[in-house]
Amino acid sequence: MPNRTSRPTPARPAVTAPRPARSRRPLLGGPAPILTASLLWGTTGTASSLAPAGAPAASIGCAALALGGILLLLTSRRARSLPARCTRSERWLLVLGALAVAGYPVTFYPAVARTGVAVATVIALGSAPVLAGLLSWFTGRARPTARWTGATSAAVLGCALLVLGPRLTGAGTPVDLTGVLLAALAGLSYAVYASIGGGLITHGHESGAVMGALFGAAGLLVLPLAPFVDVTWLGTVRGAAVAGYLALFTVYLAYRLFGHGLRRTSASAATSLTLAEPAVAAVLGVAALGERLPYVSWCGLAVLGLGLVLPHPPVKGAATEGR
Repeated sequence: MPNRTSRPTPARPAVTAPRPARSRRPLLGGPAPILTASLLWGTTGTASSLAPAGAPAASIGCAALALGGILLLLTSRRARSLPARCTRSERWLLVLGALAVAGYPVTFYPAVARTGVAVATVIALGSAPVLAGLLSWFTGRARPTARWTGATSAAVLGCALLVLGPRLTGAGTPVDLTGVLLAALAGLSYAVYASIGGGLITHGHESGAVMGALFGAAGLLVLPLAPFVDVTWLGTVRGAAVAGYLALFTVYLAYRLFGHGLRRTSASAATSLTLAEPAVAAVLGVAALGERLPYVSWCGLAVLGLGLVLPHPPVKGAATEGR
C-alpha cells in the first residue's frame, strides 16, 4: 500500500518544463531571420526607383550604407568596444570585413550601370554563396556537403533564369566585361564580410556588436566619397524618405536580422538563402511597378524557390550548428 501511494511523484513532470523555452531558441538565429532580411533587401530596387530623377545609383547605395551603418554602430550594444575585446587577428578581420562591406556598393552599383540589373544581380548574388562556401572550405571552418551543393546549384540556376529571362527570350545586348568583373568583385565582397561576420559570431562575439562594428566602420569609410558624388537629391522630401527607408530597413534592420541568423547558420548557407532577394525584387516589380516577366523567369522563380526550401544545413563541421 505505501508503494502504491508513493508511485506518482510530482517531481517528474517538472523535467519537461524547460522544453517550450528551448523550442523558441532557434527563432533567435537560423534561416527565418536571414530570409526576412532577404525580403527587406528585395525591396531595395523598388524603393530606389522612387528616388528623385537623376540621383546616381552609387550615391543612393553609399547614402544608405553611411546612414544605416552608423546607426547600427551607435545603437548596437558593445559594438564600439568590440575591437578592444578582440584578439589581434580578429581586429584585422574586422578591418577586412569593413573594407568588404564598403566595397559592395562601390562595385555593385557601377556594375548595374554598365551591365544592367539582370546581369549584375546574377553574377553578384549567384557567385556569393559559391565563394562563401569555398572560403569556408579553404579556411578549414567547414566542408560543403552534397545537400548544400544541390540546394545552392538549384538556387543559382533559378536566380539566373529569373533575372536573365527577358534577355533569353528577347534581343540580348553585348555584356560589358568591366561590369562583369565589378559584379564578381561585389559577390566576393559579400562572401568575405558574411564569412568574417559569421566567424566572429561563432567565436563568441555578440551578433549585434559584430554587425554594428562592421557596418559602422564601413559607413564611415564611404563618407569621404560624398564630395565626389551628387548628393543634392538628399535635400528633397522624396530623396530623404527613400534614403531613410533604405538606411532603416535594408541596412539597419536587415543586417541585425542577418547577424541573428548567422548564430545558427553558416556563412555559405546564409548567402544561399539570400538568393531569395531577386525573387522578392521580381515579384515587387510585377506587382508594384507593372513590369512583366516571361515564362522563363517564372520557371526560374519556381526553381529558385525549390533551392531555398531544400534542407539547408550546408556544411560538415560548421561551428554554428547546434550552438
